Amino acid sequence: MARANSRRRSGDGTRQAPPRLRSYQSYVNARHIPGEDWVYVLDADSLLDDVFANLTLKRKLEQGRTAPDDLPATVVGRVVKADRATVERAVEAAADAAPAWGAVHPRTRIDTVGRLLHARLARHADDIAEILVEEGHPLALARWQVSGMLECFGPESISFYRSQMLQEFRRDERRLQVRRRPDGVVCLNPPQNAPLSSALLGVTALMGGNALVVRAPRSAPLGVMYVMQEIVAPVLAEVGAPPGTLNVVCGDPAPMLNCWLEHPAVDDIIYFGSSDNGRKFEARCIAAGKKPILELAGNDVVVVWKDADIALAAEALTESFYGSGQLCMIPNQVLVHPDVADALVVSLVQQIGHIRPGHPWEPDVLLTPVLRNEKFFDCLKDARAKGAEVVCGGHAMRLDETRDPHGIFLEPTVIKVHGVEGARELEAVRHETFFPLLPLIVAESGTDAALTAQFIAFVNSNPYGLRNSLWAKDPGVIDEFVAHVRTGGLFKVNDSHIGFLPYLPTHGGTGLTGGIFGEANYPILRTSHLQGVSISPGSRPGDAVFGAWQKLNAHKETTPCAR
Repeated sequence: MARANSRRRSGDGTRQAPPRLRSYQSYVNARHIPGEDWVYVLDADSLLDDVFANLTLKRKLEQGRTAPDDLPATVVGRVVKADRATVERAVEAAADAAPAWGAVHPRTRIDTVGRLLHARLARHADDIAEILVEEGHPLALARWQVSGMLECFGPESISFYRSQMLQEFRRDERRLQVRRRPDGVVCLNPPQNAPLSSALLGVTALMGGNALVVRAPRSAPLGVMYVMQEIVAPVLAEVGAPPGTLNVVCGDPAPMLNCWLEHPAVDDIIYFGSSDNGRKFEARCIAAGKKPILELAGNDVVVVWKDADIALAAEALTESFYGSGQLCMIPNQVLVHPDVADALVVSLVQQIGHIRPGHPWEPDVLLTPVLRNEKFFDCLKDARAKGAEVVCGGHAMRLDETRDPHGIFLEPTVIKVHGVEGARELEAVRHETFFPLLPLIVAESGTDAALTAQFIAFVNSNPYGLRNSLWAKDPGVIDEFVAHVRTGGLFKVNDSHIGFLPYLPTHGGTGLTGGIFGEANYPILRTSHLQGVSISPGSRPGDAVFGAWQKLNAHKETTPCAR
């Protein structure tokens, strides 16, 4: 296929010669399945030049009104859109593969697959970052996602997964096991804002012995297809996984989710989306006999105590604006001790200065376009009407940071909310906003004991529950929060709110974040179930039935009576 040179950049942002056009078909039963319809991926950088013209081009290509014989440089890839029959074949292939793959020893599924995946991810890190940038992720955030993938499949995390999947004990002549068994066929619906890294998170379900079907979203299918077909599939082939263990198809969410719900072979569905849609989908899953594993909205709370390192706390709070706030796991609201509120505001505003818009390939860019910003201004209007004060930001702007009501970027915005009581009356506090908008809730004066209790109660009363953070030095205060904060899938003290760490979950939470069954999300655990096993060379059944009773009485016979 002929094409003009495209603008390709390496991991450090320097321009490179263009490689071949990335083109992917559906991947089902270890085979590439062609299709009649294609989804075209345009370099996100081109959208900054002319959004209307490039979206029009994409629409014409996908509708067949423009011939794909000589694609322009702005087109960086294309992916086949799967039809209903292909989606069903993917589920059936997974169902065929699941029993054999689930019987493979955990050392192969977890240790070997994990080690090989980590090595391939490390080798292809620059390519992954490049694709993420092409799909619109700023380079800094692309590197952050790659870092998270490497931690997820690093040796520490792999050892933790293995320890949770099988524990073995000895009792007399018996070998006893507490192990987790795979559920079977797992289908994964990643979010539009981070599909590549979310799809890779689901790969740990494969390590648990499940067969996997992944939907590549039409809005950003290239990265999902790349990591599944060029990173994960070769690893599975190397360890001898049966065909159908991994299947990847691109398509619209509603028809594919309906197919998964209706298909009797599907056991679990991992769903990313809004809380409203997720709770409705959870009910549909339960009605259809499927296990729902939900990753919904986050509305994370960060507490800044009076003895916090203000500079470091402010630096962590700037993470609220990464990706223009369009990430579920960023700080969404701050609860600050009144003694340090002014100092925190000064430090935060200073540090916000380095967060700017720009082309996604520029190394220091963190803001992304926000094409529909009406809700942002509605939130600001609501906050002002309820007594909040805008500390900084509050405007749309152009690429060059010039304020413009029609600009596609939003300034990082901080609002000060006076008092904890009534804070959740503000829309910007009550719900995740998905904008670069951070409410700073300044508590009223009070004793440390009263404020500690109030802060913990505020965190626990948050109906969402993804991540929470605390900045404090007093060990007693830290212990109080660690002991009593019960919501959320992750709690971090004096650390980056969004940074990834081995052993700890990357996702998962309680309440509106994870649904009825919400908790820290280790897909290898949540797509499996506990099973106890006893292996004996041949025990007398009566001894097993009455063994504990017999031992109790034997002990009584040999123990003098206490008088």
